[in-house]
Amino acid sequence: MGFDRRGVLAGAVALAGSACVPLHQSPDGRLAAKLAILERALGGTLGAAFYDVEQGLTLTHNAELRFPLCSTFKFSLAAMVLMMEQNGTLDTSQHVTWQDSDLLSHAPFTRERGAQGATLLELARAAQVASDNTAANLVLDRVGGPAALTAFWRALGDDVSRLDRMEPQLNAVAEDELRDTTTPAAMVSTLTKLIASDSKTPLGAQRQAILRQWMQDTATGSKLVRAGLPPAWEAGDKTGATDWPGAGIARADIGYTLSPGGTPVMFALYYRADRDAPPPQTEISRTFAEVGRVLTGWIRRNWTIVLT
Repeated sequence: MGFDRRGVLAGAVALAGSACVPLHQSPDGRLAAKLAILERALGGTLGAAFYDVEQGLTLTHNAELRFPLCSTFKFSLAAMVLMMEQNGTLDTSQHVTWQDSDLLSHAPFTRERGAQGATLLELARAAQVASDNTAANLVLDRVGGPAALTAFWRALGDDVSRLDRMEPQLNAVAEDELRDTTTPAAMVSTLTKLIASDSKTPLGAQRQAILRQWMQDTATGSKLVRAGLPPAWEAGDKTGATDWPGAGIARADIGYTLSPGGTPVMFALYYRADRDAPPPQTEISRTFAEVGRVLTGWIRRNWTIVLT
């Protein structure tokens, strides 16, 4: 009899919402158990971190494990560009051109623009919204390269995340590799420090609003965590994916949503598949959406307590 992973995953979804989740645990413990059930059904390693900014509440699963950044670094790159613009150290209106030889495999914006070129601000937006690899490299070239983005993280207090290479080589991350990796906990902290809308964030309100709008405009996450959130909730994200030969499959989705109280809740979800038995991409997407439903339940429970 063949192994039907779809049936196992469907069963896990049912179990994650059933009494099979340990009842002796705390409410957060039961939600963390749901994440573990989804991880076991999918295979591989799933890391998640949720953070309710207003209430200071967290929910984590494998949140201190390292995972490939994939394209999630582009969120921080876009934020860095906006902060440099704000500080007067970068002219984002400067016009940038490129050659056909610069175009990478996923370059929807830069391929369409062609010889017309674009401003640095447009390229930063394309890196975030369209995950344009060429745009990301062009921006990195002008802000100091991977080392500059790593320094940006360090200045935010993130001592974990690191970018060492450009696209597409940064996606070649073996299991014991430190280069081009982060942890869910580190990335949730970075998200909070950039878009939490308080006085402690380095970005002013105007540029935070721009960054959040870019995250909302990002279409690549429509079938991932955001698919498990209520449609009426404001949400934005940045996704990442790789299937680099010899390094295996990895997926990621980081972002925010607004709680019923109108305050941001951050999430970071990273996944690395077992190299010997990677699941189909559709099953990874379905699991990410289920994590979005776990996140929804966690937020609703927290805010039911506050609002009643």
